[in-house]
Amino acid sequence: MTANSLKSYSHDYGDVSLAIRDLTQLLGDKLVISAAVRKQHGGGEVTYHKSMAPDAVAYATSTGQVSEIVKICAKYVVPIIPYGAGSSLEGQVSAINGGICIDLSEMNQVIQLNSADLDVTVGAGLTRQELNIYLRDSGLFFPIDPGAEATLAGMAATRASGTNAVRYGTMRDNVINMTVVMPNGDIIKTGGRAKKSSAGYDLARLLIGSEGTLGVITELTLKLYGIPEKILSAVCSFDSIQQACEAVILTIQTGVPVARIELLDEIQVGACNSYSKLTLAVKPTLFLEFHGSENYCAEQIEMFKDIAAEFGSDDFQAATKTEERNLLWKARHDAYWAGCDLAPGMAHLSTDVCVPISNFADCVTETKQDILDSGLIGPIVGHAGDGNFHVLVSFDESSAADNQKVASFLDRLAARALRFEGTCTGEHGIGIGKAKYMFAEHGAGLNYMFIIKQAIDPHNIMNPGKIFYG
Repeated sequence: MTANSLKSYSHDYGDVSLAIRDLTQLLGDKLVISAAVRKQHGGGEVTYHKSMAPDAVAYATSTGQVSEIVKICAKYVVPIIPYGAGSSLEGQVSAINGGICIDLSEMNQVIQLNSADLDVTVGAGLTRQELNIYLRDSGLFFPIDPGAEATLAGMAATRASGTNAVRYGTMRDNVINMTVVMPNGDIIKTGGRAKKSSAGYDLARLLIGSEGTLGVITELTLKLYGIPEKILSAVCSFDSIQQACEAVILTIQTGVPVARIELLDEIQVGACNSYSKLTLAVKPTLFLEFHGSENYCAEQIEMFKDIAAEFGSDDFQAATKTEERNLLWKARHDAYWAGCDLAPGMAHLSTDVCVPISNFADCVTETKQDILDSGLIGPIVGHAGDGNFHVLVSFDESSAADNQKVASFLDRLAARALRFEGTCTGEHGIGIGKAKYMFAEHGAGLNYMFIIKQAIDPHNIMNPGKIFYG
């Protein structure tokens, strides 16, 4: 199978009005066809990609109800688009063939907390912030924290990560099992609550990152962690982005167990100063966090300060108070909006790549030079500890020249990441925005992904047009 043959195995989709008729009988006023609601569910405010509205939005409240919705859509061969919070960046919720959007936001319950086993089962619509508020008095927390206020099922569907990934891993590492409604309406559970299993194929890992193309995630069992005795944060600036990246690499290679180590270039730091009212030196900067006992955190800090000094930095500032720490990480999570404020009135496109940590400095430095050479506005921010970084490109969407300039930059960035043995996306997912890079990244492996998709979803009703087809 060649790249050109990996086009949508399109089908003659059925009459959506028949599905809407049956769904109205099933759901009553929980089946919504108003233009405003459909438009809202066709995209999101943080995605650059074109929003395309579904024909109707079905608000589900249980796994059984999702199954009935899917069975009706399967009966009439109508596309299904799962929807959580609409925070995806690569057009994952855009209804490019119309169809029925299944909104899971009302399935936001904590179903079962197993404190002794350090796990929790939740509904698809619960967000990670809501989960951590619920867990606050238990002494436990869920660490995965993407910048968006995403639902936990959405995070699993895109294989998301965040600032804590260097210490706690990604969603792939923290999902124990899932309940999933398959394209024919069957309900499956991918496993038990044991922390490991060698019983057959690992269906959870197949479905994590599948972006709703293989089924609808309705429940998840997640790993939890004890809240650390001590949490210390810090900032450390460098004269160049190369030095900052090299400090990250040595920190990881020497085994300093940082919980967070985030890179912001000088453009992003200036934007955060303005947007979040910080007073940081406008230089390439690392935001850091250390978890453990007080003595252990102090040891980690001293180890990192020695590494930073090797790369010319003597500007290490600890944030020891909770309010200071919260302000720092709030600014980091608001980096997207801060970057947008650099170019008001322009279009904004956030993209990400990820490379092995040993190649991180070279990839970031080359990308920084590419941005400068292109004349683009493009602050860089990254989950540096695992080689993942983002560029927020701002441009005049009405300018053909600007659009071409951005498209060429994105192609070069993806190619650069692959040249450095990385991936075209570390956590945003593929959606419609990066489908064209899949063959370059996976080669013949993509053929087998395609075979799996066809076997599980022969009529291509599950979120069609995502992952495989540009």
